Amino acid sequence: MSHDSHAWIAELPPVRGKMMYRADLAPFTWFRVGGPADMVFLPEDAADLCEFLKNLDPGIPVLTIGVGSNLLVRDGGIDGVVIRLGRNFADVTPRGEGRIEAGAAALDANVAKVAAQNGIAGLEFYRGVPGTIGGALTMNAGCYGAETKDILIEAYAITRSGERITISNADMGFRYRHSEPEGVIYTGALFQGTPDDAAAVTERMEAITARREQTQPIREKTGGSTFKNPEGKSAWQCVDEAGWRGKLFGAAKFSELHANFMINTGDATAAELEGLGEAVRADVMTKLGIDLHWEIKRLGKA
Repeated sequence: MSHDSHAWIAELPPVRGKMMYRADLAPFTWFRVGGPADMVFLPEDAADLCEFLKNLDPGIPVLTIGVGSNLLVRDGGIDGVVIRLGRNFADVTPRGEGRIEAGAAALDANVAKVAAQNGIAGLEFYRGVPGTIGGALTMNAGCYGAETKDILIEAYAITRSGERITISNADMGFRYRHSEPEGVIYTGALFQGTPDDAAAVTERMEAITARREQTQPIREKTGGSTFKNPEGKSAWQCVDEAGWRGKLFGAAKFSELHANFMINTGDATAAELEGLGEAVRADVMTKLGIDLHWEIKRLGKA
């Protein structure tokens, strides 16, 4: 497909949701950087999304984003359609027997909160995970010793061709910060917790919140963990030992509070943030012989 010609935009199928032409993606990401997408689509509901995908030229690239907590969009923007799921995909509903269903746009922290209020244990760790359930399914998100794979029963998704499917935990191919299904758009998931006293669950969850606020720069323009932890070591230790904690690279730096959290200190570009990450990776390799791998997804044109 030639990206010079945007003739496909005139042929987009009608929708009930909202279409935004050449919309900047910076406001949709926690880093607050990134160029425009050819088109941003905010579907009204799952049926609207299915219909749109069924009728969209299969050659047009499609990317789904949640709250963009773990996403670095490059300054040149993104070709094709970016789909962002809104509040109609954010319901969180207890289903009895320690189960809870959550939409893909539900914030992980909110899922933990609703589980706690309903006396469901096992989802407390989500209080410490930035982002949404859709992202958690894609990344097998976790913290403090628990991961999405430990609690998921099944995920609900829509394929690129607009078919609704259900994916069991066993078919998710979960590994560290990774799941297998590619090219699907998650719309929600069903989780299994354990019935427990609501006050006890809430107390454990609040301990996670307090720990996170003391150790992570959550009020900044950041993207959560920048690098995956290498075998037998924490990524923040590598960044620290290589001398990059708090060191400016343009308007980007790694946080003084947590050296695996990259921060946009003001008006950093995506190029500065990615450049900082690559400079740190090269330095860590030279000084420590460790190959750091990005946990943050970097997408788009430079």
